[in-house]
Amino acid sequence: MSIQWFPGHMAKARREIEERLKIIDIVIELVDGRAPFASKNPMFDDMIKNKPRLIVITKKDLADQKRVDQWMKYYRSLGYLAISVNLKNFNDYKTIIQLCQEALKEKMEKERARGLKPRPVRAMVVGIPNVGKSTFINRLASRKATITGNRPGVTKAQQIIRVNNDFELFDTPGVLWPKFENETVARNIALIGSIKSTILPLDELIIYALEYLEKHYPGSLNDRYQMGTIDFDGDWIEEAFTKIAQSRHLKKVNGETDYDRVIEIVLKDLLDAAIAKVTWEVIEDYGFHA
Repeated sequence: MSIQWFPGHMAKARREIEERLKIIDIVIELVDGRAPFASKNPMFDDMIKNKPRLIVITKKDLADQKRVDQWMKYYRSLGYLAISVNLKNFNDYKTIIQLCQEALKEKMEKERARGLKPRPVRAMVVGIPNVGKSTFINRLASRKATITGNRPGVTKAQQIIRVNNDFELFDTPGVLWPKFENETVARNIALIGSIKSTILPLDELIIYALEYLEKHYPGSLNDRYQMGTIDFDGDWIEEAFTKIAQSRHLKKVNGETDYDRVIEIVLKDLLDAAIAKVTWEVIEDYGFHA
């Protein structure tokens, strides 16, 4: 499967990022703790090249902490600085700034030795849509410096935000790559709200999610929907959807289970982490090791 799409504002954002990188000291790349691999845009590697980079795994409060830690160790093993944060209770801003300054200590000392005037560290924040860039920047700046929203594409233009006298942030719109060659990546991106869920067949997306939850988070579906015992190795789909509908007291449509409404309910619960704190990627499944 190959899903091709590339809105005009994303193509423009990519060009602007590449141009602005010339004056940037370090890149802060945000990835989502619910999909730490799928939410890492491979285009950034080509664009950023050898520029120092800090990977911030966001939304760890919605994710599986054990798996978040594994992915953080994996990125550190590749030579990146890496940290995980809860954007709702974010007290790590000093650590973020210190990590960036420590990574650039040698460069800044060389500039001073050459007689250059001291200046703030310039950091660029990048990431795909809906990984929490605007919230992250607002927390770091201790004020509402950007517009936030729980939907992709809120930030439309680049902004410069002064955090303090020694640190500046360059905000950028969320940027996706032109097409998804891997169906699992596309599904995981949809399950964290980084692309419109309508791009994929919603029934297939929810079936994939329910199977994953039953395999990796057994009992979570029953806790949420009182589904009882369901044989997920058999013909389970109709039974599961019917029991979810019953748990939410949904009226039938022409005598049949309202599948569309069930899909809406489950998708919202997944995005809100109401069923379980889920990370949709098992590091070993990708052939990696923490």
